[in-house]
Amino acid sequence: MYRNQSQGQGQDQRGGGKNRFYQRKKICRFCVDNGLELNYKNPKALRQFITERGKIMPRRITGTCAKHQRKLSLAIKQSRQIALLPFVGRPMH
Repeated sequence: MYRNQSQGQGQDQRGGGKNRFYQRKKICRFCVDNGLELNYKNPKALRQFITERGKIMPRRITGTCAKHQRKLSLAIKQSRQIALLPFVGRPMH
């Protein structure tokens, strides 16, 4: 039922071997480039952060920091209110 702890020292219990997929740390593009500005009047830039269904993409996917993710979500919501961005995406069928 339980594996012996002495087996596979220092390796993953699921199969061992090297980790083939190295995930690079995502960096916030707003922190790196100060020229990028979060503005609700620029829907072209905000479209990169919403899915085709109209949902706001999470931080873990886009790589934005918490501070800029909050500003980004507010900008997307403001842009939706004045009809620059859609609330929902196009229908799938």
